[in-house]
Amino acid sequence: QVQLVESGGGLVQAGGPLTLSCAASGSIFSINAMAWYRQAPGKQRELVASVTSGGGKSYADSVKGRFTISRDNAKKTVRLQMNNLKPEDTAVYYCAFWGVVDRTGTPNGYWGQGTQVTVSS
Repeated sequence: QVQLVESGGGLVQAGGPLTLSCAASGSIFSINAMAWYRQAPGKQRELVASVTSGGGKSYADSVKGRFTISRDNAKKTVRLQMNNLKPEDTAVYYCAFWGVVDRTGTPNGYWGQGTQVTVSS
């Protein structure tokens, strides 16, 4: 019942900004943490940024100072604002919601479908 839909990916020149959004559908009571991961060609999926229900944020060293994660609990969305993009940021970006409680009362994790971000030099 719960699905995550991502949007905002695309092609951007180095130095430019891009904002990704991820919205959950379905009946959700609460979400513990929201996060963004990315997987570049030939590399493992890595955690880019996360935000907890308490508002605590964490970023990968490679994106600190450039990316900002935020969440809107009312809209059940998470956003990743990316500034000063670099070619090495090119990857498929995935959102993930952890500790999602729905009508079953059991927390589950969910992944978005992934959205391609390509940064040209």
